[in-house]
Amino acid sequence: MRFEPIVVSLLDTDLYKFNMDQVIFHRHTDLCGQYYFKCRNEGVVFTAEMVQEINEQIDHLCSLSFNKQELDYLRSIRFIKDDYVEFLRLWHPIRDYVTVSLSEQGELSVVVDGPLFSAMQFEIYLLEIINEVYFRTSYDYDRLRKSAEERLDSKIKAMNEGTYTFKFAEFGCRRRLSREWEEEAVRRLVTETKNCIGTSNVFLAMKYNVTPIGTYAHEFVQMYQGIDSIPLAFTNYYAMKDWYNEYDGDNGTALTDTVTTDLFLLDFNRSMVNNYTGVRHDSGDPYAWGEKIIQHYKKYGVDPKTKLLLFSDSLDFDRAQELYDYFKDRTKVSFGIGTFVSNDTCENALNIVIKLQYVNGRPVAKLSDVPGKAMCRDMDYLEYLKRSVEFRLNRGRKEVEKK
Repeated sequence: MRFEPIVVSLLDTDLYKFNMDQVIFHRHTDLCGQYYFKCRNEGVVFTAEMVQEINEQIDHLCSLSFNKQELDYLRSIRFIKDDYVEFLRLWHPIRDYVTVSLSEQGELSVVVDGPLFSAMQFEIYLLEIINEVYFRTSYDYDRLRKSAEERLDSKIKAMNEGTYTFKFAEFGCRRRLSREWEEEAVRRLVTETKNCIGTSNVFLAMKYNVTPIGTYAHEFVQMYQGIDSIPLAFTNYYAMKDWYNEYDGDNGTALTDTVTTDLFLLDFNRSMVNNYTGVRHDSGDPYAWGEKIIQHYKKYGVDPKTKLLLFSDSLDFDRAQELYDYFKDRTKVSFGIGTFVSNDTCENALNIVIKLQYVNGRPVAKLSDVPGKAMCRDMDYLEYLKRSVEFRLNRGRKEVEKK
């Protein structure tokens, strides 16, 4: 059987990987990170055959480098800086940083361990590889592809008939059925509808001349937990400050839930509110979250209609339309939709992640606004982080009561 590479370009990843990496390249090259894979679905079994192909695909990935066209495209993105692009001219994924193994029960283990500016880049590539290997090995791919086509046809018809009226970006790299299906879905959405305004996939954005979309992920805030000089409950503050200083107010949609939205809002002060164009939702009740954010803007005398609420938490198209109808007259609203574009088939999608767990040997964690989404390999640390967050929240409440 002829080897078919899954990743053929190092641009085949989410834009926010380059955004975050540029900050690390300029400010935090001393950080090292460890990432761990987790499949959240029950009963999923990987096989030795799958692991063999996953390893072969990683070998191929680590043979790639950026070509001139790709580097020129990155340089054309207004907030990507020339010195970082020159660094990428030299950079390539290093195979020694990735370890893959399989338990007797069929549980897949993937660990990435290396300098953070390099280790962080593996996440999307590895998820693309793992997901495609799993679905091509476990199912009749042609049957899955046919069902994906039928569902996409239905969505495009609904957009063109006015059932779906919202704007969205395709966020489907990490859980896509396959490279070729994600490309086909993006191609059709940007050429056959007016609803899809861009994609997080930088390669597809370049190929189809649409806007690459993304700012930063939870790992960006998490990494500050590994810096000794930064108090745990202030990691959002230092992350947003570094982000603003790096981008001078450009590229400014803040993610709220890494250590809970309530804590985020303590640091999202008047200056930050004005500096950032909007905020992104990724866990918890989206309606309660949106109301909380709108009230926060009003608190500082900012018209919510001038700011963006970006929803990206496991959205399908019906849920997105309901959220759009609810908020559209009060604020700007947009959506990032992933799995329900790139892997909506007759079989359930995998809920797989690769999360940052250690920085410079210290555990780090995401709390989110839903306790079940917390992921940490050190339960003592997780409890300590929760207590640190609660202590600062309680102090903030007392200060408000005094006023």
